[in-house]
This record gives sequence, C-alpha cells and structure tokens, in this order.
Amino acid sequence: MSRLHLHIAVYDLHHNIDFHSALFGVTPTVVKADYAKWQLEDPKVNFAISSRGGKPGLDHAGIQADSADELAAIEARLRKANLPGEAQTGTTCCYAKSDKYWTMDPQGMAWEGFHTLGEAALFSESAPVESGSVCCAPKLSSCC
Repeated sequence: MSRLHLHIAVYDLHHNIDFHSALFGVTPTVVKADYAKWQLEDPKVNFAISSRGGKPGLDHAGIQADSADELAAIEARLRKANLPGEAQTGTTCCYAKSDKYWTMDPQGMAWEGFHTLGEAALFSESAPVESGSVCCAPKLSSCC
C-alpha cells in the first residue's frame, strides 16, 4: 500500500521538529542536521522537512510506493496525464536511495512517485540543490 509524501522547506529545523513532533504525537524516524522525516501510519504519510536554503513552504509532494510494481503503476498513471516527467533509477535524495518518477502538476509544483531501496549517508549524490529549487527534482517545465 502506498502512502502520501509531503516535503516542507523550513527556516528553523529544530523548532519545526518540536512543532511537528507535538502535532503527530511522535518523534521523527530520521533526523539529520538539515532534515527530518516522520514515517506515520495514522495518517499514512511520509512527512519530511528540511532546511536547505529553499523558500519555506511546500517543496514537493508525492506518493511513496511499497514495491517496484507499485511505482511502475504510479508512473503509468502520470504518463497517461501527458505531463512532463523523468524517471530516476537508484538515485540518492533525502538520505535515501530510491527509484523515482518526477512530474510537474499544472501549477508547476513537483510531484514524485518513489520506491525507497535503502538508506544513504548523504542528502544527495548530485550537485548541491540551488537555493529556491525543489529538493532533488530534475529540471522539468510545467505542462501549462
């Protein structure tokens, strides 16, 4: 079963960890110097925050798949919508190794389908994310 993913850019990671821990009633499952993640069962969501210099607010959203087949189904649905997209295999982002499919919605917000393969020591193996850009997303133009 898949789960909703939300990634929020924040200015002050520690205050936001305190706030979201109170909101969810649990501490994060992952905490790094610039990142925290809650893998919640109720509601079923992968909720992440990071302080990597981007504009505060919703950075991107997505669907976390439990299997490669589930990710393939998410990618197929997004391709049917005729939106720009890009597949990534074995990429490192947000301290995890994952297979992903990125797209942009009609408003220009990044969405990812992803299947996590394991943990990673680095936030990203690619070049540092530009200030104000979407966490780990490839350069895609919005559809409209």
